[in-house]
Amino acid sequence: MISVDEALAAIDSVARPLPVVETSLTVAVGCVLAEDVRSDIDSPPHNKALMDGYAVVSSDRATRRRVVEEVVAGQLPIRRVEPGTATRIMTGAIVPVGADAIVPVERTQMIDDSTVELEWVDPPAGKHIMPRGELLRRGDLVLRSGHSIGSASVGLLAEVGAATVAVVGRPIVALLPTGNELVSAAQLPVAGQIRNSNGPMLAAALDQLGYRVDLLSVVGDDRELLAEQIAMGLDSDVLVLTGGVSAGKLDLVPDVLESLGVERVFHKVAVKPGKPIWFGTKSDSVGDHYVFGLPGNPVSSFVGFHVFVKRLLARLAGQEGGVFWPSVRLAQPIDNRGDRELFYPVTLAADSTGGIVATPTAWRGSSDLGGIAGAHGLARVPATSRGSPDNSAENESVQIVPLFDDLGWFSPV
Repeated sequence: MISVDEALAAIDSVARPLPVVETSLTVAVGCVLAEDVRSDIDSPPHNKALMDGYAVVSSDRATRRRVVEEVVAGQLPIRRVEPGTATRIMTGAIVPVGADAIVPVERTQMIDDSTVELEWVDPPAGKHIMPRGELLRRGDLVLRSGHSIGSASVGLLAEVGAATVAVVGRPIVALLPTGNELVSAAQLPVAGQIRNSNGPMLAAALDQLGYRVDLLSVVGDDRELLAEQIAMGLDSDVLVLTGGVSAGKLDLVPDVLESLGVERVFHKVAVKPGKPIWFGTKSDSVGDHYVFGLPGNPVSSFVGFHVFVKRLLARLAGQEGGVFWPSVRLAQPIDNRGDRELFYPVTLAADSTGGIVATPTAWRGSSDLGGIAGAHGLARVPATSRGSPDNSAENESVQIVPLFDDLGWFSPV
């Protein structure tokens, strides 16, 4: 049995980023850029009005100006602005030649259709105008290779003409729940049966992360059928099995995997829940394949996925930093009297100082999936840690494994 840190290091040592692919912006969110991207235009491409108002010559002190033109965004101005004149202009429009300031419409009054009176006759040069190329010049570096693409990045890439981008490929993941006792969620279990919750749960987690999922049919504890389904799953970049990895008579998964040429990297980690986790690799003419065998217990499977499988997926997708686990303060101590690290569900909230505090949920252990359903993260509690009334919660902090990636405090500064 190895430690959690040793298991994570073992994953890092064998995981290699997938080959680079060219993809459209519509499917690039969540991918990692594999090349630098440079702008093909100046941004803005012209001197741009930042306010609705009137484009004027800043050195002109005339109160009343003759309005020579009206320009909206997307329209090319044709009249030059000179002393004594002004162009009515809308936000985003091209500033006409001769004008070097914008007087906001709120500080003007129309006298008639062709005359405006200004309350502000001496705006400084450049006021409410963004010069051409202020944000980007043609050829400027926009995003570096290794950048994780988010929605704002997609907008920026579209702005500079990068309709397609080279990214590290995203792994395809096959899921294979195993066990004679499993029936579908739509079926009422009889004595000795349980519903298959691992398959839908992990498929949902992968979908939330943006990975393509191939959910294979549930297979019972039959060596031949198991080998057949595992062989199908090995066509994917990553195969995740649940069940059959412990030491019971029908825990066939490790032997079947190794008979199919999957080389074991580790089996059993000092983690609670989820000790029997299995991890291995196989290389063939197509490429590298990675296999996790998670315990059949749904909570153990859930913890194993978020602690270990997500680490592998991040590495394969080119996210060199792996998965970020922030340290936060515990609202109250968490007991862990065993010799394995405990991953305990918590909710997160901001405290009065603006920091983040974690509160343990009412969780009753590895059989209680309901105690995790409302959690924001898993607190990593060291082995042999013991809470007591004398412990100061304010001075105790732990790492948090996030369960939601859209919470801003999970991003490193």
